[in-house]
Amino acid sequence: MNKESDVNSRRGFFKFAGIAGGAVAVASVSRVAMAALPEPVIQTGTDTMAPLVPNTGRPYNPVTTLNGWTLPWRMNQGVKEFHLVAEPVVREMAPGFKAHLWGYNGQSPGPTIEVVEGDRIRIFVTNKLPEHTSVHWHGQRLPNGMDGVSGLTQPAIQPGKTFVYEFIARRPGTFMYHPHADEMTQMAMGMMGFWVTHPKTKNPLIDEVQRDFCFLLNAYDIDPGSYTPKIMTMMDFNLWSWNSRIFPGIDSLNVRLNDKVRIRIGNLTMTNHPIHLHGHEFLVTGTDGGPTPKSTRWYEVTTDIAVGQMRQIEFLADEEGDWAFHCHKSHHTMNAMGHDVPTLIGVDHRDVARKISRLIPDYMVMGERGMADMAEMEMPIPDNTAPMMTGQGPFGSVEMGGMFSVLKVRKEQKTGDYKDPGWFKHPAGTVAHEYTGAIAEPARFKSEGGQSMPRANKNTSDTVVQVRKPSSHSDH
Repeated sequence: MNKESDVNSRRGFFKFAGIAGGAVAVASVSRVAMAALPEPVIQTGTDTMAPLVPNTGRPYNPVTTLNGWTLPWRMNQGVKEFHLVAEPVVREMAPGFKAHLWGYNGQSPGPTIEVVEGDRIRIFVTNKLPEHTSVHWHGQRLPNGMDGVSGLTQPAIQPGKTFVYEFIARRPGTFMYHPHADEMTQMAMGMMGFWVTHPKTKNPLIDEVQRDFCFLLNAYDIDPGSYTPKIMTMMDFNLWSWNSRIFPGIDSLNVRLNDKVRIRIGNLTMTNHPIHLHGHEFLVTGTDGGPTPKSTRWYEVTTDIAVGQMRQIEFLADEEGDWAFHCHKSHHTMNAMGHDVPTLIGVDHRDVARKISRLIPDYMVMGERGMADMAEMEMPIPDNTAPMMTGQGPFGSVEMGGMFSVLKVRKEQKTGDYKDPGWFKHPAGTVAHEYTGAIAEPARFKSEGGQSMPRANKNTSDTVVQVRKPSSHSDH
């Protein structure tokens, strides 16, 4: 995202938000307008929007939603009013690849909701889906009838209807919102959003930070060339995403050298995710249960986030560079991955490839040396599909996908500036490079260990596995 497009998108956003009644002072709105339903604010862009600095209500340090935005509000006699619209959306998951999802206010995930501890909140939810829905405010302390479980605590919101939720933000922390009606379908289609409640006063367990990012972990199963997720998939997802974006479509997290940084991550996938940050150590300072006691914190570089959980990590960005930030499950940094592809490493199938290419001119040999070739080759892929491995860095292919981004730490980054600074300029002598000197033959060390339970019959011969290659009829 460049600076000009960011400024233009923010200008247009606030212009529309002002017209729609978002984040405007009470005095500027007539009593008649205040009695009406607040107009919904819609956003369809995928850039990371700059933080929404509050100009009404209690002050707070706003968050930045990765490839997302914060929902404006209006004040109505001391109550913060928001309007969510549940609706089908089109989400660009990566450049050239779009998915038909369900979400809120034009996006999946929906916009982040930011409030302050003690605020009275009123949220109007309009259902434009083809079926009923509800909204569960994950992790909130609230009246039972506002918890959003259709059939149990409320009637479902039927298509075309608008419901209102009202409660007080009773404790600071990081939360989520998502349906609790036909949950399997609606969450698989992308219905979810982030919620942040800022502390009202100085909290001994919540430090001040200069950068505060948030995003949700979500996953989809979308066949190559198609647009709509399969909703019955239980584990074999082929698109692992942050805020419904996959690498290289995920924006970098851009910070100033020596900034104190907070990153809030919520998991609404079907499996856990060990999130790993390069170059820095962090503390887990919060969960969806609230800030963690300082006696329970220790430094890590990877934290595992289970299903339905939130983790809040904090660190001092004191190392300049472009630092990888990703899920450490290797299949989760791949795109549109097939699960039934055979392993062909070490198999020479050039003769077979030549014969097949006479029938299929575009046929390519894949996987005999590993999978890295797939990131290097200009392979033909179906329309509306992201390459399995992709992304060009300053030194070549990054060979990544899915849940992968970059933390960019820069000395020159100005306070409050979130624009991409470009690639890091490494000081001379600080980049790994090819060694061209003589290399001695390595010494081979023979292990002195053995089996704890050796075989009783020591006369058995070793077993040799023979491989028959497609290019030959003889055994090797």
